[in-house]
Amino acid sequence: MNISEVAKQTGLTNKTIRFYESKGMISEPQRGENGYRRYSQKQVNELLMIKRSRLVGFSLDESRELLDLSRDPDRKSADVKEKAEQKLAEIDHQIQELLAMKQSLQSLISQCPGNNQPGCPIIDALTQGEGEAR
Repeated sequence: MNISEVAKQTGLTNKTIRFYESKGMISEPQRGENGYRRYSQKQVNELLMIKRSRLVGFSLDESRELLDLSRDPDRKSADVKEKAEQKLAEIDHQIQELLAMKQSLQSLISQCPGNNQPGCPIIDALTQGEGEAR
């Protein structure tokens, strides 16, 4: 199948498919006599795995590692689980940081009268380093 068909099946753009191919993340597609790439279901499956791993928060390199594990018939599910648990811990940490930022911003907003006067507690706090979340 050609790249447009792969794009339809995966929901990825042609540019993204070529990017993953250029990074060596998917197995190399065959070339037709005309020189055009001919993708198989194997590449479609690899692209779908990359897409899904990215959607649950794995980085490009982490997605590559998972794809490599998926290709390894001697892999241990414990290795895959460990990577997923590490990612979950990372996401939990990011959520805590975002919640702290939200709390700080809510506090700053509540201090600002939001009127026509020039005084602004938000600007004051940001320029003076007050209300920092970290």
